[in-house]
Amino acid sequence: MIIGLTGGIGSGKSTVARAFGSLGIGWVDADDIAREVVAPGEPALSAIADRYGAGVLHGDGTLNRAALRTIVFEDPTERQWLESVTHPKVRERLLARLEELKAHSPYVLLVSPLLFESGQYKLVNRTLVIDVPVDIQLQRTLERDGVSETQVRSILAAQLPREDRLAKGDDVIDNSDDHAYMMQQVIKLDQRYRTGFPDTTIIGDDDADTCQRRPT
Repeated sequence: MIIGLTGGIGSGKSTVARAFGSLGIGWVDADDIAREVVAPGEPALSAIADRYGAGVLHGDGTLNRAALRTIVFEDPTERQWLESVTHPKVRERLLARLEELKAHSPYVLLVSPLLFESGQYKLVNRTLVIDVPVDIQLQRTLERDGVSETQVRSILAAQLPREDRLAKGDDVIDNSDDHAYMMQQVIKLDQRYRTGFPDTTIIGDDDADTCQRRPT
């Protein structure tokens, strides 16, 4: 059983994934895999350097992500080219890593900010959206990454709109409050995921409206 966990930038996807991990659930982050496929010596990094030149590399040969981000988020055509180079390689490694995790976990999480946009939702049995208001996304990302507001807004514009993401998700965690509130929702969903997916649809809970379920 593979659960696709997604959310916009600054929504706290990794924090929620670690919460599931504390309950013994295996997970893999597509962003981590994406970094692996552009490491020195990887074909994707060579292709990127050939296209954009040494300006997208640090002195030690590693990818200058800030420089590349500026290029691709200012030009949708370049972003599409980059995705055509990296997404197939990310998919291949994700599948291999998920197979490894399945042997040791009752279900596994595929954590991906572009779960729907990249087509990775086709790899999962159910989707979980980590949701926060856009103003919180903006604030958290500015504080965490030290990038400009213009860059953050460009990233937000490149991702699926919040309303569309919520409409596509099977389950939703509201991560706009404190850690305890988030953990409460994680525990409830973990209990449900461990027992499989019943045919009935549940919206909220008898004791708290902390998560949502939609039909499989």
